[in-house]
Amino acid sequence: MDNGETKQPVELLRQIGLIAAVAFAIGSVIGSGIFKKPGLMAAQLESPLLLLAVWVVAGLMTLFGVLSIAEIAGMFPEAGGQYVYFNRSFGDFAGYLYGWAVFIVIQTGSIASIAYVFSDSLGHFFKFPRLGPAWEAFALHIPWMGDITPFKFIGLKGSTILLIVFLTVINYLGVRLGAAVQVFFTALKIAAILTIVALAFAVGNGDVAHFTQSGVNFSNGATPIFLAFIVAMAGAFWAYDGWINVTYIAGEIRDPQRNLPRAMFIATATFITVYVLTNLAYFYIIPAKVMGARYLAAEAGGGSYLVATDVASSFLGSWGGSLIAVAIMISTFGTVNGTLMMSARVYYAMARERLFFRKLSAVHPRFRTPGPSLVAQCIWTCVLILSGTFDQLTDMLIFVSWIFYAAAALSVIVLRKTMPERERPYRVWGYPVVPAVFIVFAMIYVVFTLYSDVSHYLSGQAPLINSLFGLLLVALGIPGYLFWKRRKAREAA
Repeated sequence: MDNGETKQPVELLRQIGLIAAVAFAIGSVIGSGIFKKPGLMAAQLESPLLLLAVWVVAGLMTLFGVLSIAEIAGMFPEAGGQYVYFNRSFGDFAGYLYGWAVFIVIQTGSIASIAYVFSDSLGHFFKFPRLGPAWEAFALHIPWMGDITPFKFIGLKGSTILLIVFLTVINYLGVRLGAAVQVFFTALKIAAILTIVALAFAVGNGDVAHFTQSGVNFSNGATPIFLAFIVAMAGAFWAYDGWINVTYIAGEIRDPQRNLPRAMFIATATFITVYVLTNLAYFYIIPAKVMGARYLAAEAGGGSYLVATDVASSFLGSWGGSLIAVAIMISTFGTVNGTLMMSARVYYAMARERLFFRKLSAVHPRFRTPGPSLVAQCIWTCVLILSGTFDQLTDMLIFVSWIFYAAAALSVIVLRKTMPERERPYRVWGYPVVPAVFIVFAMIYVVFTLYSDVSHYLSGQAPLINSLFGLLLVALGIPGYLFWKRRKAREAA
């Protein structure tokens, strides 16, 4: 009945406390990277001390990014995180491009990749069904990207889709339910990883001499070592990626000006410590040179190699592989849950600004979650899984992600100039050195990534320049911006 009152839109509620915020921040970072990347990194840089330095340097750069972004997070404790920061600093076009990239592949592709690792580890215990050869051979060719094979490994893909649908339903039904799942699995994953570390040192057949055994020939000069160091850092950055995701749920954190920066700092200190301890355990059991050789041998044979499996096998024998499979499933389950829940807030924020599909701005009146945004994310992620292209797409967008990271740190400096009177509950330590160092490092990484991609393309090792194709994927969203911007102006008129 119309009583003349204006119906107020349903809003998100601040239901997430400090502990849950820390769990989301840790859970979105610690996933499969610490299990999958060390072997590749050892093949690239066969020095345990340099490899530990890679993890520490990458962790410090991540910390510098956290210190910088925490200032803006305290200024704008709203749903959407980095999307909101770009809107305030550089205008809605920059914010829209970021949000579009997050939806089209940065976060949806990441969710698909991590969920796929969960199902792959689940496959350690039983065999997934597969279709006949004719069905698996069916392919649709996309120029510059390769073939889409929707029916290949259908059982594995089906398991991955079921996981994403299940966690989408969990987070659709309420923030508190999703947060409880996150706290439980974050605690469980840290306990599982630290148990493996403790057992490696306590009962593993290791040797402290492995920490000083190096396969790097330092007589070849500093330049090749520096290049190998930078290449190996890509694996560490993949393992650290996701550190900014907790800002997406700023609109649902209680006392966000205080709790959001604190959650980011606590989480960063935690996952840096966990990663360094885990790598120390790896090197204690297996020399870096042996680790790299085993990885290359597995790759040449068409298989995969997990250092963690070798480490666990040193004290559990044949049960080692099962232990690591369970640890990966626990870790990736929590990561998918947190990433899925937080990322949906970006599209919700875009729709609230009328720069995305309007229905995605809706909040469920009972559950107080951005239901349509969660559903849209689920559908598109499942499409990426069936296509089998999520890994290629994610590789293409890593380059773009770091451009956005540098821009986010730059926005700290921009807002100090444009909004000097704005309240800042937290001010970045070491300003302007800390954000400036992070920006310079991020741009060095971006330039080197572009150089590496071009070199691989010119040498015939890659069919396209991934980084430039990533920029093209982002540019594909520009027509959408023009459409929604024009419609927004028309509605305002």
